[in-house]
Amino acid sequence: MKEVRKTAANAQNSGGQYRFRRLTVLFLTTVFQILCALPLIIKGGEINLNLTYIFFAYIAAEWLYMLFGVLITGSDYFELEAIAFFLSGLGLTVCASFNENFALKQLIAIGLGLAVYLITLLLIKDVRVAMFLRYPAAIGSLGLLAVNLVLARSTNGALNWIDIGGFSVQPSEFVKVAFILVGAVSLDKLLSNASLTRYIIFSVVCVGALFLMRDFGTALIFFFTFILIAYMRSGDIRTIALICTVALLGAALIIYFKPYVAGRFAAYRHVWENADSSGYQQTRVLIYSASGGLLGLGMGRGNLRKVFAASTDLIFGLICEEWGLLIGIAVIISFACIAVFAIRAAKGSASSFYAIAAVAAAGMLLFQLMLNVFGVTDLLPLTGVTMPFVSRGGSSMICSWGLLAYIRAAGAPFKPPAQDIKVGDRR
Repeated sequence: MKEVRKTAANAQNSGGQYRFRRLTVLFLTTVFQILCALPLIIKGGEINLNLTYIFFAYIAAEWLYMLFGVLITGSDYFELEAIAFFLSGLGLTVCASFNENFALKQLIAIGLGLAVYLITLLLIKDVRVAMFLRYPAAIGSLGLLAVNLVLARSTNGALNWIDIGGFSVQPSEFVKVAFILVGAVSLDKLLSNASLTRYIIFSVVCVGALFLMRDFGTALIFFFTFILIAYMRSGDIRTIALICTVALLGAALIIYFKPYVAGRFAAYRHVWENADSSGYQQTRVLIYSASGGLLGLGMGRGNLRKVFAASTDLIFGLICEEWGLLIGIAVIISFACIAVFAIRAAKGSASSFYAIAAVAAAGMLLFQLMLNVFGVTDLLPLTGVTMPFVSRGGSSMICSWGLLAYIRAAGAPFKPPAQDIKVGDRR
C-alpha cells in the first residue's frame, strides 16, 4: 500500500512539473510575440495604440484560455493549442506589419476560429451527436458550394470568394470542416457500405464543384483527404490505386476539353525562364527568402511584401525573408508536431470516428502546408492555397481551428506516463 501511495505521489509531482513546463512554454511564446510586436508598435518614438490593443487582446486571450481552458475542455494538457497560438501569433504579426486593418480582421478571425474550435469540440464530444450531424453537414456543404458558384466573384481566375458586409468569405474553407465530419462518420465501422457509397458521391460532388470554381488547389486538398479517409476505411492499396487512376483520367479529360487549366501550371519547373511573367512570384520568393539568412532582415524590411499575395499565398517566403530560416523551419516543425499528435491520439482514441477524424484533419492541414511551401518554391505547381493558421484570411483561420478540434477530441496524446497509473490499483 505504501508503494502505491508513493507511486501516486510521484504521479502528482510529475503532473505538477508537466503543468509548470506548459506555463513556461506559454511564457516564452509570449516573450517572443512581444519582442516581435514591439518594432511594429513603436515607430519613430511614437506608440501605435491601436496595434498595442490588438496584441494585448491576443496575448490576454492566450493566457486566459491556457489557464482556464481546463474548465471548458475538461483536460489539463494544451500542447496542441499552444502550437496553434504560436502559429496564429505569427500570422497576426505579419498582418500587423502591413496595416492595422489587416491586423484587426485577423484578430477577429482568430477569435471566431477559437469559438468554432470550442463549439466543434462540444458537438463531437458524443459520437451519436456527430452521427446525427452528418446529414445537415453534408446538405449545408453542398448548399454553400452551390451558392458559391452562383454568387462568387472571380479572383485571380477562381470563383471562390463571396463579399458579405465588407468581408470576403471563402465558403470552401468551411466545407473542409464538414467534409471531415461526414467522412469520419460515414466510414465508422458501425455503419454500412451504403454510407461509403453516399460519401463517395458527396466527395465527387465537392471536388467537381471546386473544379468548376477553378479552385484547383482546394480540389487537390479535398481529393487527398478523401484518399486518406478511404485508405483508413479499407486499407487496400489496390483500391486506392484504382481511385487515383480514375482521378488522373478525369483530370486528363478536363485538361483536354479545358486547355486553360493546363495553362495555369505552365510555369512549373520553368519559373526562371518566365521570371518577369508567369514565374514572377516564385522567383521573387526564392530570391528574397534566401536573402533573409538564418535570422531574417526584420519585420517590415523585406522586399517580398511588395509582391502580390505576400501575406497569403507567399507568406512562407515572407517569413523566411523577414524572420529568418530558423523561424521558417520552426513553422514546419510545428505542423509536424500536430501530425504526431494526431497519430498518437488516433492510436488511443475511444472510437474509430475520432481516429479517422484526427488523422484526416492532420493530413488535410499537412497537405495544405506542403502545397503552400512547395508551390512557392517550385517543387510543386503553384496552386495558390494559404498556409493554415498563418496566412492572412478569416475563412482559412476559422477552418484551421475547426480542423484542430478533431485532433483534440481524439485525446491528449502526450500525457505523462505516470498520470496513467490508477491510485486504487493493487498488485
